[in-house]
Amino acid sequence: MGIVYYSKYFVYFEMGRIEFLRDMGISYAKIEKENIFLAVADAHCKYKSPAMFDDLLVIKTCLSMMKLARIEFSYEIRRVNEGTLIAEGSTLLACLGKNKKPIAIPEKIRKALS
Repeated sequence: MGIVYYSKYFVYFEMGRIEFLRDMGISYAKIEKENIFLAVADAHCKYKSPAMFDDLLVIKTCLSMMKLARIEFSYEIRRVNEGTLIAEGSTLLACLGKNKKPIAIPEKIRKALS
């Protein structure tokens, strides 16, 4: 049908989140080597307009909340050439340690995101 499949938007959110963190000086790969994991605990998406095959999209990612062991990001996906809102959503991430149990967000990550 030429329409982007609905689950792909969560992949786009992840891409936006990874680049947001990279811009803040945080590498997902590097923190995982230090046994710090950011696991998605909740995810939401509101579909506003379909993205079509070969559309150029921009993903706006914002840090919307940070607590002791949780970080929430919000997202907007827009079509580049006309600015049409395609989708908006959020993900809530839990900070986990080596044993995959919740831990406080390490100070270096907290500081980079402040």
